[in-house]
Amino acid sequence: MKKTALLLIDAQFDFCNPKGALYVPGAESDVERIARLIALEGEKIDRIFVTLDTHKVLDIAHPLVWQDSNGNTVAPFTLITSDNVKAGKWTPRYERDYVLKYLETLESEGEFKHFIWPEHCLIGSKGASLDDTIMDALLAWTHRTGRDYKAIIKGTNPLTEHFGVFRAQVPVTGAPETELDRSFLNELAAFDQILVAGEARSHCVATSIHQIIQYAPELVPKVIILTDCMSDVTNWGHLADPIFEKAAQVGMTFLKANAVQL
Repeated sequence: MKKTALLLIDAQFDFCNPKGALYVPGAESDVERIARLIALEGEKIDRIFVTLDTHKVLDIAHPLVWQDSNGNTVAPFTLITSDNVKAGKWTPRYERDYVLKYLETLESEGEFKHFIWPEHCLIGSKGASLDDTIMDALLAWTHRTGRDYKAIIKGTNPLTEHFGVFRAQVPVTGAPETELDRSFLNELAAFDQILVAGEARSHCVATSIHQIIQYAPELVPKVIILTDCMSDVTNWGHLADPIFEKAAQVGMTFLKANAVQL
């Protein structure tokens, strides 16, 4: 019998609930489909991994770390570039030299550009908790199967973005939580198939898929992307499209939840 893992990325209140700080339209339907899959096929799912985006208020991608030339806090969804910072348009309130180097590194690697997000998934907040629909599904699954889910926390280091679940966008020297999580990749390697779902398709899911392709190509044929169990941040789906096209080319499988054979 195939060993199956479900990798559920950032299915948290702030992303999945319309009242969340960074609500992803469509996510409330995504979690319903994920919960239904767990309910119907749970006995055949050997392990469920849930990742939890978890941030401090003073985070490199949150407004309070930045100010404009008049000293005003920068608004969410503002694009910050290294050239802007050098020109004085935007100024980091903390760690200026580091932040400038961070932006330059991010830009040189061709990763996502640096945008400011609304404060979200703050440590200890309701927004950082699992979506209620998912939490109920996980509890029912554990009570029924005797298997506990495993949580992986990411994003706690305020000096770097951490979209992908396996590595921060720019690892911070001396901060192992930002470096490539090879042990997690090795843990996933023990399974025959890995179902991937969660939020947001445009950012954290896409980056996680990209990291598997880049750092653990041996996992590629095991990955099944549940296409109707993830949604994009509004107007940003185009960021993910090339990544998912590459995923299809290298051999990842794309299915709707109700088409999965376990």
